[in-house]
Amino acid sequence: MEIKKDNTEEKIIDAATDVFVQKGMDGARMQEIADLAGINKALLHYYFRSKEKLFDAIFSKLVGIAFPRIGQILQSDLPILEKVETVIDTYIDLLLKYPFLPAFIIKEMNRNATPFFSFIEKKEFSIQPILKILQEAMDQDLIRKMRPEHLVVNVIGLCVFPFAARPMISHVAFPGDDKALSQFLAERKQEVKSFVLKGIQPE
Repeated sequence: MEIKKDNTEEKIIDAATDVFVQKGMDGARMQEIADLAGINKALLHYYFRSKEKLFDAIFSKLVGIAFPRIGQILQSDLPILEKVETVIDTYIDLLLKYPFLPAFIIKEMNRNATPFFSFIEKKEFSIQPILKILQEAMDQDLIRKMRPEHLVVNVIGLCVFPFAARPMISHVAFPGDDKALSQFLAERKQEVKSFVLKGIQPE
């Protein structure tokens, strides 16, 4: 007989992600998260004793989705331009799945950046290997020479800004038309790839 896997923890993390993104760390309530997950508060506390532990679990999940894949892409044998394209695809796919995440991160960073820095330190995440790969590609004249930090920030900015500024873009460009806004955000993959690749072609 097949035993059904307990997905309670996954339901909690999904519910907590929704609540945190909508209300921030201060506004989120454990009871609301439990209600959204369809469980009682005691069971929620059995899995996660505090909001802080839930917050760490959410970030572990999202980082666990994105960064290993991005690392695999950058360490692969793909040509550098294909690596950049594939990283953009992966990054925007994550943002399309969690469109309110950037605004939430910016809000919480402005409120208190310490949890984010602590999380990065715990995961021992370093940007240096990425910068090294980009610098080597520049040294080989495979992409245009620049400070690799600028390229990283340019790619992140082009990917993230429409999602971080989603309410403003919706109000100004697509008032009352959620379908058109969703279509616009879905088109970002191709637009960002085209823009970045043209910008980094060797001179």
